[in-house]
Amino acid sequence: MIEGGRSRRLRGPRRGDLSVAAIAELAGVSPPTVSKVLHGRTGVGESTRQRVEALLREHGFRRQVPAGSAYGLEVVCSNMLGSIAVEIMRGVEQVAATRQLFVGFTDVRSRVTAGLPWVEPLLLRQPVGVIAVVSGFTTEHRDLFEAAGVPLVALDPTGDVHPTPSVGSTGWSGALAATRHLLDLGHRRIGVITGPADFLASRARLDGVRAALDTAGVPFDKRLMRDGPFLYEYGRDLGAELLALPDPPTAIVCGNDLQAFGVYEAARLAGLRIPDDLSVVGFDDIEHCAWVAPPLTTVRQPFFEIGATAARMVLALADGERPSETLVELGTTLVVRDSTAPPRRNARIRSPW
Repeated sequence: MIEGGRSRRLRGPRRGDLSVAAIAELAGVSPPTVSKVLHGRTGVGESTRQRVEALLREHGFRRQVPAGSAYGLEVVCSNMLGSIAVEIMRGVEQVAATRQLFVGFTDVRSRVTAGLPWVEPLLLRQPVGVIAVVSGFTTEHRDLFEAAGVPLVALDPTGDVHPTPSVGSTGWSGALAATRHLLDLGHRRIGVITGPADFLASRARLDGVRAALDTAGVPFDKRLMRDGPFLYEYGRDLGAELLALPDPPTAIVCGNDLQAFGVYEAARLAGLRIPDDLSVVGFDDIEHCAWVAPPLTTVRQPFFEIGATAARMVLALADGERPSETLVELGTTLVVRDSTAPPRRNARIRSPW
């Protein structure tokens, strides 16, 4: 019951031993209401939800796990590129297999697009832990998992969800290496196409480009920068904008490989040859990079290792261990192929007609 704005505490149970009914009594609500909050369902007032979530966290509530049920790790994503998802899943599965755990995979794009909650179905499956690769992941999502007692690790989060444990790669140093490669080839007018401006990864990669230019004494020209989603169409359109400038770049660093493939098309439409007239660098090193013509120079992210690291981290959390660090960044590697070369002197855009 709620008395004088404070919850009446129950004596006896140890931390983490309270039942749904006990939490409900403390909050002055019904057990079904606690269940709705616990599983991320709608139909609960915001103030009530916050009160229940606070009690769940305060008492270290852990759901009772029915005997004989099968449990595993859940990997949840939103519109992730298939080749990247496979590598992450392979890494997660390798670690999960050492504990005889299955690995589930869910793409919540349709639910997010429809404005529906995606946490609920995951909690209903009662996973040992969840690895989230979801753009738009928020502190509210984190609080729901914490209230449910489900360990959570985020992969390359797009926003600040501290203190959620997370795993990513060294985007800053990767972009630094890519830009230094172009500078060493002799490029000075280097264009940049980044991902969405509010993504942490986008900002880190842009900062890496700027650091390389600054170290080389090359001014950063904002006119040579564009930002947009990590999609082929945006690489094509934004690349076309850069190539249409009166003094276009001789090289372009892209936020990911899909954007780089889009720049390939923009160059073709402008009558340019890669790398003779324009050098292009991507980021990720998806399998298609070795198949395009010319093969793409790019920054490789260790997606298998990222998945394995996240799995080890979430299982440690499930065992009650406290992580020594909440952010783990794995190293990137510049993979030089045939899409980069020294700039041609006085190269101009040629019309395809």
